[in-house]
Amino acid sequence: MSKLYIPDIYESILGERETEHAIMAIKDFFQNELSSELNLTRVTAPLFVPSGTGLNDNLNGIEVPVSFDVKDLGGQRMEIVHSLAKWKRVKVSKMGLLPDFGIYTDMNAIRPDEELDNIHSLYVDQWDWEMAIDENDRTVMHLKEVVEKIYRCLKRVEFFIYDRWDKIKPFLPQKITFLYADDLQRKYPELTPKQREYEVCRKYGAVFIIGIGGKLPDGTIHDGRSPDYDDWISETGDGHRGLNGDLLVWNPVLQNSFEISSMGIRVNAESLHAQLAERECLDRENLPFHRSLLDGKLELTMGGGIGQSRLCMFLLRKAHIGEIQVSMWSDEDRELCRKHGINLL
Repeated sequence: MSKLYIPDIYESILGERETEHAIMAIKDFFQNELSSELNLTRVTAPLFVPSGTGLNDNLNGIEVPVSFDVKDLGGQRMEIVHSLAKWKRVKVSKMGLLPDFGIYTDMNAIRPDEELDNIHSLYVDQWDWEMAIDENDRTVMHLKEVVEKIYRCLKRVEFFIYDRWDKIKPFLPQKITFLYADDLQRKYPELTPKQREYEVCRKYGAVFIIGIGGKLPDGTIHDGRSPDYDDWISETGDGHRGLNGDLLVWNPVLQNSFEISSMGIRVNAESLHAQLAERECLDRENLPFHRSLLDGKLELTMGGGIGQSRLCMFLLRKAHIGEIQVSMWSDEDRELCRKHGINLL
């Protein structure tokens, strides 16, 4: 059964050619803003990494990466990346960057286990970024400061689009609201995490939910997060846990919450061990990436990913991510979109 949401009345503001021009303009403008705001240098990134190193993102631990054997390397197994969450930390460490300086890159991934709908595709493209920090910056206050910088970039690119295509009106609130996942669970105990996101995004317009991956008061988690990059177990000092989160906005086309970015302060040796223990996967400590981290060979960092197609989709008021990127969809979904004026590329 199709999981598509079809707006009651929908007409794309921009035609296909204008859309392509706008996508290029958004990507060029936003990455320059992000680079300047966070002191990030662009680097080249891999499409695949060796299997068995612990470098690939395990996501929720159940997704199977696309993999292949390399004939000329003796049949060595490679995996298409799910994201560059851990690779970036190795890169920052090798570059020896000072605190508050970092890198960003274009990350392209294939996630064959995705459930396809308006915002989920087999093909994932995002700006992956990572910066070095020092021990004193492993705080929720510093996390919020960086989130506010990223949100300023979103506001500027929103005006950039309005200045060129004035039919696309600015929508984002002036400030982003910070919330904790455990507080939301206490406030809305009868709702699912996605329903909680709906309520707060509709109310505030733009939110950052802190503490994604750790156990909530009722023993559940707000959303899945791998135990070996974001720190979701450390105490924040104000009665909460978690030094990571998701940036979400209210999407007026889909009439729903809309995740644009996931980010956080990364694990140190102590929190890595604790999170691996909680998820019952301490065997990962023997993998090369995890061993390097536990042995103190990797820099302290924070980082995240910002969806490129997601951002363009939101800013251009599109109803489907397939209006921004080329991917694969069922014949049923293609026909349903066609009937309702949704032009899949």
